[in-house]
Amino acid sequence: MSSAVATPPVSFASLPFEEKLDRFARLAVHVGLNLQAGQELVISASTEMMPLVRRITEHAYKAGALLVTTLYSDDEAALARFRFAADESFDHAPQWLADGMAAAFRGGAARLALAGANPALLAGQDPAKVSRANIAASKANKPAMELITRHAINWSVLASATPAWAKLVFPDTPADEAVAKLWDAIFTASRATGDDPVADWKAHSANLHQRVALLNEKRFHALRFHSADGATDLTVGLADDHLWAGGGGASGNGVFCNPNIPTEECFTTPHKDRVDGVVQASKPLSHQGTLIENIRCRFAGGRIVEATASAGEDVLNRLIGTDEGAARLGEVALVPHSSPISQSGLLFWSTLFDENAASHIALGQAYATCLIDGETMDAEALAAKGANSSLIHVDWMIGSPTMNVDGVDQNGSSEPLMRAGDWV
Repeated sequence: MSSAVATPPVSFASLPFEEKLDRFARLAVHVGLNLQAGQELVISASTEMMPLVRRITEHAYKAGALLVTTLYSDDEAALARFRFAADESFDHAPQWLADGMAAAFRGGAARLALAGANPALLAGQDPAKVSRANIAASKANKPAMELITRHAINWSVLASATPAWAKLVFPDTPADEAVAKLWDAIFTASRATGDDPVADWKAHSANLHQRVALLNEKRFHALRFHSADGATDLTVGLADDHLWAGGGGASGNGVFCNPNIPTEECFTTPHKDRVDGVVQASKPLSHQGTLIENIRCRFAGGRIVEATASAGEDVLNRLIGTDEGAARLGEVALVPHSSPISQSGLLFWSTLFDENAASHIALGQAYATCLIDGETMDAEALAAKGANSSLIHVDWMIGSPTMNVDGVDQNGSSEPLMRAGDWV
């Protein structure tokens, strides 16, 4: 009787691209969203992402989705607005569409956003019009986004490679090769290349949860970021009754999901009035089609009182001026320099990836889920704890191989958390 010989698993690298894309789509549905039978799904994507959207839609229906609805954007159409629209267009947003999104989420629909649009799409457009359009869109979408920041539903964000984005990441590489290299980088960073990505993500979440538990046990009053070169010396007070989070978690509807793919961060809510010092960005920020480089800010009493950038400074200052909360912090996150995304050596020009290569802060809206019982609090109660409120939430990176981070307790005593960019 002959013995059977086990067939070794096929390596991800050797698979045809279509099979890789299919596995990635399956990861989006079962790891990112953990989509439930009978749930609706709302997807937002650009027209260049249709191949991935179609595969995600297929796997969503196989998982029992009731209905999948995709809202597409188009770069050329977006540019046409800035070239030809009347001035009043830039103070307008489709409120009816935003209301429909909020209604879908309140009705239990899951949300999936695909990142990858051209990071420099609006770089040559009037910054004032860009700012006005962003403010109008933020106001219209606030009810829907509040359900996201309160983690009321299962939602996720992951990336799709596009030619314009690939050209920015790999500027000296032929177009087709650049797109292929970007896809490989996305698959690797998103932990999609193993024999069992679901198991890999469970293990990764468990590691992040362990770090989160240690940080929550410490109950630090503040964090101090200080770089070896002196460019950053920033004290970030933490909100009263703050909670650290990281990895996947259960949403308000009881579904465990992974909101960001990839993710390497442990994050919490700063106190909106207790941030002081100077901070310098360690990576460029791509915001709504504009690249902002070499950001440097000074905080006093929680608020930015001075902000400069070597490129995109006008856009930065308009962003900060969006509303009262836009000049204050809504998130602080710790990410080791040894993270896989950092070690890749790539600048992705995408917050989804670059924020997972370095510790970072975010201007604007705080996450209610990063406060004890925050999901049950109204806006006044959240503010009393120190949680910031704003129309925006924009992350930018401050961590580096020279960054040190200390946890500071209520009495002012400090404990080293990170040295030279990595956990102590």
